[in-house]
Formats: sequence, C-alpha cells, structure tokens
Amino acid sequence: MKKIAFIINPISGGHKKEDIPKLIHSTLDEHMFSSTIVFTEYAGHAVSLARGFADDGYYAVVAIGGDGTVNEVARGVRGSNTALGIVPLGSGNGLAHYAGIPLNVRSSIALLNASNIIDIDYGVVNGNPFFSTFGIGFDAVVANDFASTNRGLWNYIRKVIKHFRTYNTKRYIIEVAGEKMVREAFLISVANMGEWGNRACISPKADYRDGLLDVVIVETLSMYQALKFAFHLFTNRVDKHRHVSLFKTEDVKIVRDDISEPIHLDGTPMEIPGDLQIRVVHNGLKLLVKKNIN
Repeated sequence: MKKIAFIINPISGGHKKEDIPKLIHSTLDEHMFSSTIVFTEYAGHAVSLARGFADDGYYAVVAIGGDGTVNEVARGVRGSNTALGIVPLGSGNGLAHYAGIPLNVRSSIALLNASNIIDIDYGVVNGNPFFSTFGIGFDAVVANDFASTNRGLWNYIRKVIKHFRTYNTKRYIIEVAGEKMVREAFLISVANMGEWGNRACISPKADYRDGLLDVVIVETLSMYQALKFAFHLFTNRVDKHRHVSLFKTEDVKIVRDDISEPIHLDGTPMEIPGDLQIRVVHNGLKLLVKKNIN
C-alpha cells in the first residue's frame, strides 16, 4: 500500500475546507493508498511538512490550496522520490490547469486513483525555487498588492487597472550566454510553464519538461496596447504581440537599477536584493498527472 499525505491550507482561495477530509476518505482508493491528512498552521509550514513526508518515503504529498500552497509543497518534495499531487483550491491554479488536473475537488482527488508520475523541471532564482513563473516589473507590483487583499479574478483586475495608471517601466540588463541586452520593460516573466493562472497564458510555447525556461519581455504599453496584450494572454497568442519578445534558455541573469523592487514566485511576492541569477533544474520534481500522460 502506498503512503500518501494531504496538506490542506485552511485559508487559501476563500473555500471552506472542513469537509475535505471526509471527501478524501470517500473518494480515494483506500485499498491502494494509506492516507495522512494535515492542516497548515502558518506561512511556510507546508514546506517542512512536505519535506518530512518525503524523508519518510511517502509515495506522494498532495497540496490542497492555491499556487502558494503548491509552491510550498513542491519545495518540500523537490529532488526526492516523492511526487507532488495537486487538489486546486486557489485563485489562479496555474500549474494545475497546465498539467490537466481538474479544478473540481472531487475529480482531482479521484485522479489520484489512476495517475502517472512524470518528471518536470523547475526554476531557481538566487536559490529560491519556482515551479510555474517568476516575474519582475508590473505583474510583481500587482502581485505584491493583491497578496494583502481579498482574492478572486475581479479583485485582481481592479488591482491591474489601479497600478497601470501609475506604473513606470524599468531599465534592465539581461545577460544570456555571455551577451548583454539593455531593455526598458513593462514586465519580465520567466516561465517554466505557460500559465500565470485563470487561463492567462504568458508563454504559449513553454514546456515544463524541455530543460529550458522561457524569458518573456514585455515593452512599454499604451492603454490600447495593454488591452490587446490582455486579449493575447487569454487566447494563447502573447508571442504574436509586437511589443513582446521571447527566448528560451537554461539560465539568465537580470541586473536591475532598482534592486529593492518586488518580484514574485508563482504569484507569491517577495524581495530578493541584488542581481537575479535564474536557472532551470531539469527533471527536478515528480508530479502526479492523469494516467497515460507521458
């Protein structure tokens, strides 16, 4: 029998979690799995919980929450033989949607009964891992504001409109393979997989199994250009926008004029001082996906 742990974030996404343990027991194949269910108690708790389960040889640890919870659990199991599972209950659910995991709670638990383990990449920024996207510039400013308010797509859109009116582009030096480029950028996103969340696709050709990261540079946008950019985000065509450039790389260095500006990792804002060294870790994380996905 395989040991599987469920780590539940009780405050993610605004959803009630009290009935989830009962739903797990009624849906999970208990002839196949021996389950452990725990609730997080503070920010970062899921990392240590997941690491402990990995050290104990668990088959999988399932994150029940939003992208921040998924990031924490993934940080705990990365580099081990323990797989990450996802029951998405957040605002964006970017990694879950990209991996084909149902957004319905019962369906995503049921998927575990007929799942495969695949190896996927992840990124690291100055030692800090991300599994979906890293961002700097406008989206990081919005993420920083959004983190302290009520969640939800419409509230996020309000934050976007608010900050677009006052945001000024920043100057960056981007170093790849020994060559430097200087850009005035509205935002820079480094994508391990294409989706920001809520089906907004920042890099249509990103592949979390190709050993590469997609660097997406968005130049200064007028209001009209920003609306067109938003349309491209939700139609998987960002790479067609004339103010967007994109390239793939194993590693990239970003030098900022403003070393105190926030960044985000999988939508969670943080501050990392100094230059940003970003690299891919190929096949560094095991992920549970629907059976027959190779």
